[in-house]
Amino acid sequence: MASQQEKQAQPFVDIFDEDEAEKSFLLSKPTCFIVLGKPGSGKKTLARKLAQIWKCIFIEALEVIQENIHEETEYGLKCQELLFRGQSISEELVTKMILKKIESPEVAHFGYVLSGFPSLSEEYMTVSQQIEKIKNLKLKPDFLINIKCSDYDLCQRVSGQRQRPDSGQIYQRNQWDPNVIEKHKKMKDQREEENEEEEEEQEEEVIAKSPLAMSRILPQLVQRPEDIREKAEERVGIYKDIMLHPLEDLMAEQDSQYLIELDGNKQPNDLFAVSQLCTSLNNFHWKKKINSVDIFYSSDELFRVLSSCKLIAHRYRWRRSRWGQACPVALKQGDIVMGIPDLAVSFLGKMYVLSSSEALKAFMLNPRPYLLPPMPLPPCKVLVFGPPLSGRTTICNLIANKYNGKV
Repeated sequence: MASQQEKQAQPFVDIFDEDEAEKSFLLSKPTCFIVLGKPGSGKKTLARKLAQIWKCIFIEALEVIQENIHEETEYGLKCQELLFRGQSISEELVTKMILKKIESPEVAHFGYVLSGFPSLSEEYMTVSQQIEKIKNLKLKPDFLINIKCSDYDLCQRVSGQRQRPDSGQIYQRNQWDPNVIEKHKKMKDQREEENEEEEEEQEEEVIAKSPLAMSRILPQLVQRPEDIREKAEERVGIYKDIMLHPLEDLMAEQDSQYLIELDGNKQPNDLFAVSQLCTSLNNFHWKKKINSVDIFYSSDELFRVLSSCKLIAHRYRWRRSRWGQACPVALKQGDIVMGIPDLAVSFLGKMYVLSSSEALKAFMLNPRPYLLPPMPLPPCKVLVFGPPLSGRTTICNLIANKYNGKV
């Protein structure tokens, strides 16, 4: 009876185990996407914006090439050498960089949005082999996003694209062609007469930048060779011949609720705002995971800001991690090193203090390995002593082998 009364006295006891919930999150798979579609359908633009909204890592051929060159990795140095010779980067090298990026620590934490793979080029791997690679990834894609667009509309749009050489920015026909701009202007005037205010606001977004700004940029715009209509039609034809059927088989194997098809005939602003896509994802109750790591730059700010201002939720304050000021990255390596207050970060409502800029970078890329069990148990240090020839070295080696320690 006493135990029943004690239970009734605390009707609002939290039945959820916070440690188990945190462990479940750390072991969970990040959300991953692949964007598919015909050449020029806007896969790269959509993937980039989706990665920004969903806090994923954007993976695309040009992106990984630039990143490897900037970081001077082994692949990056090979790319630089080829470019200095005036040679193109091989498909094999690009594919290896993409696959390595998918297996990187930050992708294991944040997930990815993959665009342009499988590729039309079969120089290194056939389309079927590339799709097989996707199926065998450790982090398989959760969502397949297919941009659908008719051949005529797609070629019409691609052939109307112009590029600004100095910035590389692409402009659609309705942004640079005076005749199309004038047509939109007339349509806007007619709608104003009819007092259709909602449509009026939508058209203003397209036309607002046009008259004065585009008159200065227009002489600089050029048409890329791949945007010529004949070239666009040729690429679409190759896509239908070698890639369409394997991709259809891949989409047929995907659970239909995780296959999202978007209308590529809409205006780019409508498609690339990702509103249609985010609506679909929300309908699946697939929410973005709270996987970001926030950094604080001084010990004063760490305690002042977190103590009261930025609460996680009502009556829920920030807390230290369970191993206090010890650096989690150093603990993982078997050392007890106190963190530096200037290198404090927050993750999942708790504060972690890192011991060096290298440790901070590693933790920011992917904190999961440093938080999962057996972390945060501090390492055990054993001293073995005795007279000469008593077997100290043998005992040390046996203990080290048993508990994965260092002598």
